[in-house]
Amino acid sequence: MNIQRIGVLTGGGDCPGLNAVIRSVVKTAINEYQWEVLGIEDGFEGLIQPGKVRPMTPASVRGILARGGTILGTTNRADPFHYVVDVDGAQKTFDVSDDVIRHVQVLGIDALVVIGGDGSLRITHELIQKGLKAVGVPKTIDNDLECTNITFGFDTAVNTATEALDKLHTTAESHHRAIILEVMGRDAGWIALKAGIAGDADVILVPEIPYNVAAVLEKLHNRNRSGAKYSIIIAAEGARPENGETVYQAHHEVGAARRMGGVGEVLADQIRARSPIEVRVTVLGHLQRGGKPSSFDRLLATRYGAMAVHLIKEGQLGHMVALSDERIVAVPIADAIARQKLVPLDSDIIRAALGLEICLGHQREFVEQLAAHRAEPPA
Repeated sequence: MNIQRIGVLTGGGDCPGLNAVIRSVVKTAINEYQWEVLGIEDGFEGLIQPGKVRPMTPASVRGILARGGTILGTTNRADPFHYVVDVDGAQKTFDVSDDVIRHVQVLGIDALVVIGGDGSLRITHELIQKGLKAVGVPKTIDNDLECTNITFGFDTAVNTATEALDKLHTTAESHHRAIILEVMGRDAGWIALKAGIAGDADVILVPEIPYNVAAVLEKLHNRNRSGAKYSIIIAAEGARPENGETVYQAHHEVGAARRMGGVGEVLADQIRARSPIEVRVTVLGHLQRGGKPSSFDRLLATRYGAMAVHLIKEGQLGHMVALSDERIVAVPIADAIARQKLVPLDSDIIRAALGLEICLGHQREFVEQLAAHRAEPPA
């Protein structure tokens, strides 16, 4: 395949390390293969609307390795297959995927590097079926993409959540309170679980284990009886009560997926209704997405970006770069988006949490039975 020009875009939510990937893609493509590189602004929006493409050079990416966010901009509301347009004051949805393919051809882009999570990579996969030549780079703080050990941005998000827990310990202890920290993660509990263990949380609530309020209260009361007089709870935004529903934010933006959020206050109200324990809630929110990437994320993002360019050169289009046993490999995008990577309940990290007597939202026996049930092969 004769490559002369490639494009690069960042789609979906921002996360630490995006600029490191962009830098690596640009410098590798130019230095290794003498290709031209076009930066596509605001995700797939840049291939739908005019005037959102710019040439990239080594000078364009100078000094951005340690910067958070993305110099190209991003959006999670520009799905070409369901593109929302205001028509005479009414919101209407159109399929503009053919326009995207034509725009890529007009720009002379021989292959596209898409840096995104499951949503952006799902769109990429659908566009590939229509003729787009592309490779993917796994990006999400949620760490919920299959076929890779880890996504870049996750390590920084865990570090941010851990630091927040460290600070909440001191204020909770000073006021003899229970403090709930609500973190991101959608349907996966990776951030809550790893930050919770690293940040010495007493209760960790993840979407994979529906929580029982009585079990949480038992943990809080046991700590009070032991003289601790304060407790720290970390809850993933997708955590839900037993026999209850996932909590979503009331406001819903047109063209965007429903946003989770509010489980911290729901749990606080449940505790207040059953106990005199004083409870406060902190929602970490977009702090997890911002700031400088950790050294781990900078290195991983750099390796991902370089390998994405090499995959194009080798003709491995339709693939995503991934980390497997400390090596960067190529996996089909279709496999990476086939399902979400959730926390396996039979993992050593769950076992470690139980050994530390961390409450995972339910009695230990329930967690172990749930793990055994999910580990059973289908009939």
